[in-house]
Amino acid sequence: MQTKTLGFVILLVIVALIGANSLYIVNEYQRGVLLRLGKLHNDDIKPGLHIKIPVVDEVRLFDARILTVDTRPERFLTVEKKSMEVDSFTKWRIIDVGKYYTATNGEEDRAMRLLSQRVNEGLRNQFAQRTLQEVVSGERDLLMSELVEQLNGFTQDSLGVEVVDVRVKKIDLPGQLSDAVFQRMRAEREREARDHRSKGKEQAEIIRADADRQKAVLEAQAYRDAELLRGEGDAKAAAIYADAYNKDPEFYAFQRSLNAYRNAFNSKDDVMLVDPKSDFFRYLNNAKGK
Repeated sequence: MQTKTLGFVILLVIVALIGANSLYIVNEYQRGVLLRLGKLHNDDIKPGLHIKIPVVDEVRLFDARILTVDTRPERFLTVEKKSMEVDSFTKWRIIDVGKYYTATNGEEDRAMRLLSQRVNEGLRNQFAQRTLQEVVSGERDLLMSELVEQLNGFTQDSLGVEVVDVRVKKIDLPGQLSDAVFQRMRAEREREARDHRSKGKEQAEIIRADADRQKAVLEAQAYRDAELLRGEGDAKAAAIYADAYNKDPEFYAFQRSLNAYRNAFNSKDDVMLVDPKSDFFRYLNNAKGK
């Protein structure tokens, strides 16, 4: 009895091992190939539960999601023969598992190396056709779209992968060239600053001269108006004096004499040598001024 039980347990273990080695699962984010005796038998295993022959079959699974290749910074030349260091990355995914396995033996690192080489070569060709300005800002989107199209023409047929996108993270000039560019930019900004200062001084002189001219015109007009008003006032005052004098000439003469006496004898120290019979003492000698 014990021998039968032991044999049954051993049989169950063997069946379990065979079942474990015969069944395998491919997840939704995975793709796989089936190798039979080391040769490619099924080049695209769909997600789900599958059966294989133990020992004879081997399953290789790969990540089918979008992956990233972060390439090392490389130095490229523009059409102007200007050197620059470019740091970029590439988004890619497997679309043909059979081609991918055949080209890379299923090694992701090898696929990334091959893809990096193609990306660097494509970037070098694209940069060589454009100026520094076009690469930095003007035509970067067009450059990337053309590069993705060219890469897919090779990678889809040769590697079984699709390049989703290529992006430039950073573009730097080499150290010596950066210093030269910085000095040139600094000189350019200083020249522009001098131009702005000279134009500002010129405008300041024009504004100052115009202000001085307006000031002179306003002062001249104000002086002219003041003289006109003063002349009109003097004329009116003279007319009033003349009218008053004509109404009573004797009283007006008497008042003028009084004012003359007041001014002449304003101080006790004043001394005058005047003929007593002169016209100055007319009202002192005679109350009626005769």
